[in-house]
Amino acid sequence: MPKTKKPKPRSETPLAVVAAGGTGGHMFPAEALARELISRGWQVVLASDARGAAYAEKFPAIERLSLEAATFKKGDVVGMAKAALKIFAGTRQATKAFKRLKPWAVIGFGGYPSYPALMAALGRKDVTLLHEQNSVLGRSNRQVCAKVDAVACAFPVLKMAPAALEGQVQVVGNPVRPDIRALYEAPYPAVDKEIRLLITGGSQGAKILSETVPQALALLPVSLRILLKVEQQTRAEQIEFATKTYADAEIDAEVAPFFDNMAERLGRAHIVIGRSGASTCSELAVAGKPSILIPLKIAADDHQTHNAAVLKEAGAAVVLREDDVTAQSLSYAIRGLIEEGGAGLKKRSDAAKSVARPDAAELLADLVERTIKKKAQE
Repeated sequence: MPKTKKPKPRSETPLAVVAAGGTGGHMFPAEALARELISRGWQVVLASDARGAAYAEKFPAIERLSLEAATFKKGDVVGMAKAALKIFAGTRQATKAFKRLKPWAVIGFGGYPSYPALMAALGRKDVTLLHEQNSVLGRSNRQVCAKVDAVACAFPVLKMAPAALEGQVQVVGNPVRPDIRALYEAPYPAVDKEIRLLITGGSQGAKILSETVPQALALLPVSLRILLKVEQQTRAEQIEFATKTYADAEIDAEVAPFFDNMAERLGRAHIVIGRSGASTCSELAVAGKPSILIPLKIAADDHQTHNAAVLKEAGAAVVLREDDVTAQSLSYAIRGLIEEGGAGLKKRSDAAKSVARPDAAELLADLVERTIKKKAQE
């Protein structure tokens, strides 16, 4: 008689390890899934690296694993060797932790700190899933996507995916935090006596946003400048420049390196100007915000341009190539949106929501539970 496969030991309470790189783009969707799983009775453990702590202050995990991990540049033999040693150490750390935790599933959200966690889970034959936030499959996810039990993605088209994944990827969208998700039901704010602009991304060193946006707004005719209410994230060392530029142009502006109430600010904004990372694009869609997007030209595989294309093709966003952005060209784009008026901006808002996936966290949680059930039946 054939041997019956012994079930893998699991924790008494459903427990998921969520592994994510130490950036907001990876961590925020991971947090959204964690909160959804917790609402279903799960416990969640976060696996990341030291950088992840900056985004994990409110992460609802019963435990946080800090794993050794590293990335490297192609062709850098020494860097590759050092990275391999760190990844090996991180995989051993994760394997030891998983033996104790007995996870029901390990879900990777990309970024090199997620790689050791997934490698450990694959070695133990735990249930594994990964989620790709961008429209281009990331380097870490490419290494493991053909080995995991299920792959989910945010955008309808996933570039750089191997042929083996054709027809196998589940499009669920990008999970957003609950306070952002709540904006999907909120109406687009009426355009009355002021136009509220939100500029994001400046805190991450985007000089083109920190300096060029204030200069562009200062070039607008006074009849438009007096209507503006600007809220801008900018690099700390450029706050003085931005503040003076706005004051000289008599523009009502609040400038800070970080806003901790982003959902509130996003909700009242009429137009958003920023980069086109996966989380940004997904949040703009869910919140229904017209936008001007400037993809980061050095982003891996130009993924920010591909992300922005979804909103552009829907008619929600104006997309400008970074090399083409000047104070004059940006001012022209901003003026064009403002002069569309309330009706035009509302149309763009509706277009943004038409490509939104507000239930992404629920869909991804469903996939996690469905995959566990399927594996248990095999």
